[in-house]
Amino acid sequence: MVKGEAMLQDYLPVLMQILIASGFAAVTLAVSVLLGKSGKRNAIKDSAYECGMLPIGDMQPRFSVKFYMVAMLFVLFDIEVVFMFPWAVTFKDLVLHSTTAFWSMAGFAFVLLVAYVYALKKGALKWND
Repeated sequence: MVKGEAMLQDYLPVLMQILIASGFAAVTLAVSVLLGKSGKRNAIKDSAYECGMLPIGDMQPRFSVKFYMVAMLFVLFDIEVVFMFPWAVTFKDLVLHSTTAFWSMAGFAFVLLVAYVYALKKGALKWND
């Protein structure tokens, strides 16, 4: 048997599966277009729908930049907690082998504390201004 024929024979099931899946998708779409109900368009169906409220009147007021600042700080500190969790789970094993793990996480926590104090001093967490 020639090497090219063996390779074609190995990939033939994959090729058949791709063809069958593509054919099924095409036939399903064609049948849904042919047999499906065609919707009648009107002004109510074409209007915007937002959380059950009618789109009449003024739009909602813009959010303050403080809202986005607090949201970003929450995400950042939340991600830092995710980094601390695996360390806390394996803390006992890490400290038995070396104190490097403890001091590296202490430095990490110190950087977080400095960032938190900086955010407090800048007033990023004050909601009412």
